[in-house]
Amino acid sequence: MPRILSDMLIIAERNLVRLPRSPDLLLAVTVQPVMFVLLFVYVFGGAIQTPGFDNYKDFLLPGIIVQNIAFGGFLTALGLAEDMNKGLVDRFRSLPMARSAVLAGRTSADIVTNLLSIAVLVVTGLIIGFSFDAPLQNIIAGVGILLLFGYAFSWVFALIGLLVSSPEAANSVGFIAVFPLTFISSAFVPVESMPSVLQTVADVNPFTITVDAMRHLWVGGPAGNAVWGAVVWSFVIFAIAAPLAVSRYRKAASK
Repeated sequence: MPRILSDMLIIAERNLVRLPRSPDLLLAVTVQPVMFVLLFVYVFGGAIQTPGFDNYKDFLLPGIIVQNIAFGGFLTALGLAEDMNKGLVDRFRSLPMARSAVLAGRTSADIVTNLLSIAVLVVTGLIIGFSFDAPLQNIIAGVGILLLFGYAFSWVFALIGLLVSSPEAANSVGFIAVFPLTFISSAFVPVESMPSVLQTVADVNPFTITVDAMRHLWVGGPAGNAVWGAVVWSFVIFAIAAPLAVSRYRKAASK
């Protein structure tokens, strides 16, 4: 096995082993998204019209999952900020380890936690009445797009974690940077219900495109170019965020 791959797996394992020992992070991956689903369905669901969908649950669940998958990168941001704060970056630097393995391992660990989050939300959706209206290959393709999109955003949060001075700052900056994008999208309401200016933003928002792709793949919603658009956006986000995060990490490790 190549050295960089084995180093990456060691870092990923380190982060996954720590997760069960951090109840607050585990709750963020499991309980918090379930609360979002229940609140939106049973508090706002009766007031939101979703033309083209049989019920709000089928409209909502893909949006909640995409939002939660993107925010799964918070674990990377908080972990890196904590390591920077405690001086662990200097310790990693002293080890015979590829520098890129640290970031790659952390972001790869997010893939596992995102799979857990998807499973929890799908089970929750099925319990409250969500129904897949798609062949198995479409469902699997949807999971693949979710993991790709989540992995791209893990690098965004890795960059945030390396830029700030503490886990608390990483949480605040990440929330401010990403949370508005989830609401100015088709995740929770149809884009057509927004003011025209926000519609323009929402139409090109990667969250909108990815959510629309998921609705097409899982419940037969209109597709357009959403599926390919979601893939392209994921690679664009990764291509921008990953080099910036690696560059920032190298600068931090060289100080």
